Amino acid sequence: MDKKDIRNFSLEEIQAKMKEIFEPTYRAQQIFFWLYKKGVNDFSQMKNLAASLRDKLSTFYYIGIPELARSFISPDKTEKFLFRLKDNNFIETVLIPAQGRNTVCLSTQVGCKYGCRFCASGLNGFTRNLTTSEILNQLLHLKSGFQHKMTNFVFMGMGEPLDNYENVSKAISIMNDPKALGIAARRITVSTCGIIPGIEKFKQLDLQVNLSISLHAVTNRLRDELMPVNKKYPLEKLIKSCEDFEKSKMRMITLEYVLIKNKNDSSEDADGLAAIAKRLKAKVNLIPYSPVFYFKFESPTRNGVSTFMNRLKKKMVKVTLRESKGRDIQAACGQLAGIAKDKI
Repeated sequence: MDKKDIRNFSLEEIQAKMKEIFEPTYRAQQIFFWLYKKGVNDFSQMKNLAASLRDKLSTFYYIGIPELARSFISPDKTEKFLFRLKDNNFIETVLIPAQGRNTVCLSTQVGCKYGCRFCASGLNGFTRNLTTSEILNQLLHLKSGFQHKMTNFVFMGMGEPLDNYENVSKAISIMNDPKALGIAARRITVSTCGIIPGIEKFKQLDLQVNLSISLHAVTNRLRDELMPVNKKYPLEKLIKSCEDFEKSKMRMITLEYVLIKNKNDSSEDADGLAAIAKRLKAKVNLIPYSPVFYFKFESPTRNGVSTFMNRLKKKMVKVTLRESKGRDIQAACGQLAGIAKDKI
């Protein structure tokens, strides 16, 4: 029998499964309690379930357990976790401490098919989507295995979240469900390189989850070069999609902008970014480029970052600077790639 990972199912789906095996539907809430409140990884630990039900669950389902292959910690306290999946693929998850918050950066795919020219995640191409369980298990491992208190959750790790919309949206719903992890929707952020159909689907999600757009260039010419996805979803169409999202959800969008020395850091770039931000009523998150061995780009100087940032501020744009933490352990923005199985 081909067993299913029970963490791939929503509460409603487990309720339906209970009916199929002639059990009362309220058992689903008890199972959810053990899976998410207690974080157990074995049906035998679900003590308030009858032994007969535990046997049924073990017959039809299993609880996926990620294997921690390696972990790394930077002097700045950033932690990176390399997980080996059941099929021997690898993903990376990062925990970033900063000013009273602990942000966990989640991966959604093995590799990435979009090949942004400054990001390591797509260097080995795309392998597959993560399941809902594999997404959830990243934070469950940190929660129960390491007792980390996580305050914010960003889908900014390996892969393009909106290219795996069904599994990501289900994971978000379980994260938010008070019967599961009970994470406030406004503490969850999904980042996209600009997949317009995904943004349209995301607009239908009945939760106040934050949306970030990985912009990184303000002209089609440069964005085509840095982000090949722009050739399919060009800037003007992406901006229109973002406008529609902002109006329908009444939520501020964040524009993520990796600042690369002598590439997208001119005064003209700043002016173009300001114009887009003001049109979308968006805030800007500046991210100094973190080196990736394969690419020849350079990080901006502190003075260069300040000059760019101040130009945005003078144009009345709300802008924040995201310090690139964990560079020394390859855990900063754009550095996550996983490690091929023959490297372990």
